[in-house]
Amino acid sequence: METFWLVLGFFAQALFFGRFFVQWIASEKAGKSVVPIHFWYFSISGGLLLLAYAIYRKDPVFILGQATGILIYSRNLYLIAREKRNAKSSG
Repeated sequence: METFWLVLGFFAQALFFGRFFVQWIASEKAGKSVVPIHFWYFSISGGLLLLAYAIYRKDPVFILGQATGILIYSRNLYLIAREKRNAKSSG
């Protein structure tokens, strides 16, 4: 069972690294700093898995940090969706 949680933790960290990787590639392509929507999907996926890992480890500091991050990532995805809806209805 411990191996499962270690694999999950490493996979979650890989997702978290992936968010920076996609942001870097998108910025290089645009020639300026951009945050693509995939950054937020990687963030929330990695954050949820890391939260599960933190709960398993019973680490309150890690739990609070990941739970707070998930709220921020979710809010950003909501704001992006709202902006797209508004643009669609006005255009």
